[in-house]
Amino acid sequence: MEDNEPQFTPEESLHLIESMINKVKDRFNEDGHLYLFWGWLIFFSSIGEFILYNYVHYEKHYLVWSLTWVALVYQVFYLVKKHKKARVRTYTGHLIGYVWLAYVILCFLIGYLNGRIMGDRYFYHIFPTVLALYGMPLFLTGVIIRFKPLVLGAFSCWLLSIAAAFLPYEYQMLCLSVAMIFGWIIPGYMLRAKYKRQLN
Repeated sequence: MEDNEPQFTPEESLHLIESMINKVKDRFNEDGHLYLFWGWLIFFSSIGEFILYNYVHYEKHYLVWSLTWVALVYQVFYLVKKHKKARVRTYTGHLIGYVWLAYVILCFLIGYLNGRIMGDRYFYHIFPTVLALYGMPLFLTGVIIRFKPLVLGAFSCWLLSIAAAFLPYEYQMLCLSVAMIFGWIIPGYMLRAKYKRQLN
């Protein structure tokens, strides 16, 4: 063996082998936590806005969505902590990370463009647009991890985005609540159950 060849301890060799296996095999490690967290948060936020807009008649009913900024900070800390605990990052996890990154970029980009193009009428189109966007990461994640409830959840988001386009603004937010049940909450609980079964 030449002096310039890398030297591995037995532990390092085992870690390298495990890393290579997981890159190919990809253990299932999605516990559904963030799906449930965001699903319930958006569900209650959309119900809250519906009540504020239709019954309380609060002019700044949209402020209920300020909670999402706090939730975003929580998600960043949660993912950083989860990443540190992970012994190895799988190819699947790597790919899904980029899917959700693309989704976040699209949300900000479409939100900005809609505001520039539509002006004050922006809010009347926000719910159909958001529902259409929600389906994209759900569909791709479901396909990547081979989990049909997420794929079906994506189709429910897309169908509800079409339905919302035909409804008055005050009822569009209810479509968002329904989408959270079928697109995020139910698949989230199913992911959690599947994850727990794997641990046993």
